[in-house]
Amino acid sequence: MKAASPQALLRIRQDVQSMHAYAVQESEGMIKLDAMENPHRLPDELQEQLGQRLGQLALNRYPAGRINVLRKTLASYAGMPVGFDIMLGNGSDELISLLALACDIPGASILAPQPGFVMYAVSAQLQGLIFHEVALTSDFELDEHAMLEAIARHRPAITYLAYPNNPTANLWDDAAMENIVCAVGEQGGLVVVDEAYQPFSSRSYIDRIARHGHVLLLRTLSKFGLAGVRLGYLMGPKALIAEIDKVRPPYNISVLNCECALFAIEHQEVFAAQAADLCAQRDNLLGVLGRLPGVTAFRSEANMILLRVPDATRTFAGLVSRKVLLKNVSRMHPLLHNCLRLTVGTKDENVQMLAALKESL
Repeated sequence: MKAASPQALLRIRQDVQSMHAYAVQESEGMIKLDAMENPHRLPDELQEQLGQRLGQLALNRYPAGRINVLRKTLASYAGMPVGFDIMLGNGSDELISLLALACDIPGASILAPQPGFVMYAVSAQLQGLIFHEVALTSDFELDEHAMLEAIARHRPAITYLAYPNNPTANLWDDAAMENIVCAVGEQGGLVVVDEAYQPFSSRSYIDRIARHGHVLLLRTLSKFGLAGVRLGYLMGPKALIAEIDKVRPPYNISVLNCECALFAIEHQEVFAAQAADLCAQRDNLLGVLGRLPGVTAFRSEANMILLRVPDATRTFAGLVSRKVLLKNVSRMHPLLHNCLRLTVGTKDENVQMLAALKESL
């Protein structure tokens, strides 16, 4: 096979060549607790019903009216306020990229607290925007003073507030969050409240977005239980959504994605029961992990738990050797020193993970 042409490689942006691709860990034969997926599959009966439904789709046609049915269904499911609209994406990752594209005007920047979701920074870099990060406090809370100072200095086009945050899994203080939202509004920017983990959280921003004309709410069905379907949605004032929607590729949601999402919402009680089980498993794990010598387990409002261990590299390697896969986040940010992030699994998976963790510490 002929090697890539050096001249052809020069056509690829230098900043892209210097980047690292998003890493997906090899998980074959492992207890997979690294990606915040719902470990529960559909019951057999529902799998059969869904298969029959998908088999009747006209795959030879572009997506049409069913997409609007899904938009209305999601709006109702989420409790979207009157006067708002909804935009669909191939996962929330696509929506994050489209937001950067829509807001790419000279001198524009994106701001987010860190450590946080990596795609906020990646989307900024790929679109040629400046990314400003503001460190959380040592206990992973918003540094309100530093955030307000950064907003005043940089006047970002977009400020992301993940609620709950990834990888720390916590919700922000309501008063601090509201002060930050108002400060962004005063300087003319957008706030995107990212509620990817809303199914496992005790609070949502949905009841507050109608107070503001500059706040967008981002959600995904990945954590709901459809990570393989790839469907995210963005809600906000109609005029804002109408402008952002102009940069969306046509037919970005396949008929398969659409029908799977509609089927899931029709059976939302099944997924709600799965989420309730995972919240109960999470609370049980927090109690057990908190008693392990040398381990700090941080409180969680998501389907993940952040751990600090004496030696993250050694513990991670020990878990892998025992066929348990977590996420080693210890090098993502200085505040995450010696931290691992685990996804809450089934009861059996959690028991096996705990046994492997005790042996690996």
